[in-house]
Amino acid sequence: MTEATVIQKSVNQIFRSVPYLLKFPTKHFRVDYDNSADVLYISFERPQIATNSKMLDNGVLLRYNNKNLVGMTVLEASKRK
Repeated sequence: MTEATVIQKSVNQIFRSVPYLLKFPTKHFRVDYDNSADVLYISFERPQIATNSKMLDNGVLLRYNNKNLVGMTVLEASKRK
């Protein structure tokens, strides 16, 4: 696979995610992925200061500052579709 093909594939994947990104609860967010742990971190505030959290049945941890959602942690991120 050529470098141009790899780049085009990445661009296409990002384009497909745009409608979902526009639905985030904030206009500014940070996304970090830990490959070795297979965990995706999404922060809606910076700095992200969480006062409590809630683990969902699907392996997603919601992080709150009081009642405001400030971030999400997605476990086993590479297995999500």
